[in-house]
Amino acid sequence: MANRITLITLAARDLQAQAAFYKSLGWESEFQSDDVVFYNLSGLKFGLYTAEKLAHDLNKSVDDLGTGAQTLAVNFASKAEVDTAYDAAITAGGTALKRPDDIFWGGYTGSWADPEGHVWEYAWNPFWELDENGKLKDGV
Repeated sequence: MANRITLITLAARDLQAQAAFYKSLGWESEFQSDDVVFYNLSGLKFGLYTAEKLAHDLNKSVDDLGTGAQTLAVNFASKAEVDTAYDAAITAGGTALKRPDDIFWGGYTGSWADPEGHVWEYAWNPFWELDENGKLKDGV
């Protein structure tokens, strides 16, 4: 099986508030119902799913979902783009965790959390090349 991810889903305790937050970042949903919101990420889908429905799907209680220790990351073509996107996330209501700065491995990263605590990292990685659509090029 090829290495791939086709869908990333986050549990949302307040789906409408989460959808409004991502909309304020400029994200456009391709589908929205009372239980789920999907965004097209050029070959990958990102979903916000009510915590109740996700817990039911996983045969768990909402309290057993937890938040885990994951980070969602977006790579940018420059440090300036990282700064601009980071500032926009904070202005939209995200919580600042780490202001973008140079990091020991040679890149530039900053972290923030959405209103429900999902952690995002915005980064510039000098070792990874992006194509004209902002996707990581294969083999780098």
